[in-house]
Amino acid sequence: MNVIWKASEMTVETINNISVNTMGEFLDIKFTEIGPDFLRATMPVTPKTHQPQGLLHGGASAVLAETVGSVASWLSIDAGKYMCVGIEINCNHIRGIKSGLVTATARPLHVGATTHVWDIKLTDEHERLICASRLTVAVLKKK
Repeated sequence: MNVIWKASEMTVETINNISVNTMGEFLDIKFTEIGPDFLRATMPVTPKTHQPQGLLHGGASAVLAETVGSVASWLSIDAGKYMCVGIEINCNHIRGIKSGLVTATARPLHVGATTHVWDIKLTDEHERLICASRLTVAVLKKK
């Protein structure tokens, strides 16, 4: 399998360290694995991520999906010359969850010069699908 990352020396520890003081840190998102063509992170399901009925909030799922997909795009570019910004996210919420840990896995559908499209699946601790997401990212030249 071909490795898609430009930042091949990047580690999950480094990514977690640069996530300090971000939405990801607020929701306790932790990057756990960088594979040859995927990036994985987890988020606990707690009252902080619940909606009023005690289920995982769809917005929290979207934050997890966009966080993992955006970081995956960042790992796929020359970050000295380019930056990535999300331009569209779609989330289909498949199954409710009240507690535990959700895992997001981002895999590329398209990694082009100006856009990236990521397929991001959120699963529970039993590997049941919680949310299916697609994120489109614009790759912009830094000014």
